[in-house]
Amino acid sequence: MALEDTLKQLNQLDINDIDFSRVGVWPLAGRVVLLILVAAVLVGGAYYFLISDRYQQLEFAANKEKELFTQFERKSFEAANLDAYREQLAEMEETFGTLLQQLPKDTEVPGLLEDIDEYGRGSGLTIEKVELEDEQVGEFYVELPIRIEVQGGYHEFGAFVSGIAGMPRIVTLHDFNIETNKESGALLNMVINAKTYRYKEQGEEG
Repeated sequence: MALEDTLKQLNQLDINDIDFSRVGVWPLAGRVVLLILVAAVLVGGAYYFLISDRYQQLEFAANKEKELFTQFERKSFEAANLDAYREQLAEMEETFGTLLQQLPKDTEVPGLLEDIDEYGRGSGLTIEKVELEDEQVGEFYVELPIRIEVQGGYHEFGAFVSGIAGMPRIVTLHDFNIETNKESGALLNMVINAKTYRYKEQGEEG
């Protein structure tokens, strides 16, 4: 019967009749409601200040765990393939060394010009000019432009270009121009720019 009486008092409770200065003499229903409200406030405050912060820490820890696990997987893969990486590095160093050997040194440039001249004459061309122009200093390398002027026919030009491409040194060809020779309509004049490269020495300004 006590529960029924309490429920009845709750139904008859008028919020306008509440006097907070006389909480001690409130009817049981009013004190039950106040107790429920206080408990709700306490639980809500505890959740906000304690539990929610713990949830954030837990979420941060879970994300950190995923990150560390990803790093572990990556490093485990790298460790398992370390020998393969070392082999690849050795191959890259060997290839890099081969490319370095293909870059002419300052002392080899005159010989390179002579080789170009010989390729031209061997292809049946008349060599008008093979001349080294001003160096172009880049960030990591120095570009050595070479101006080539030759006279001959299309087949001879093709043989000459193929010979230059097959040289053991790195030489690239750019900006060619072919015109009919004004003195002999049977021959053609070709101007082509070749470029070779060398490593930039320390102290050289770009």
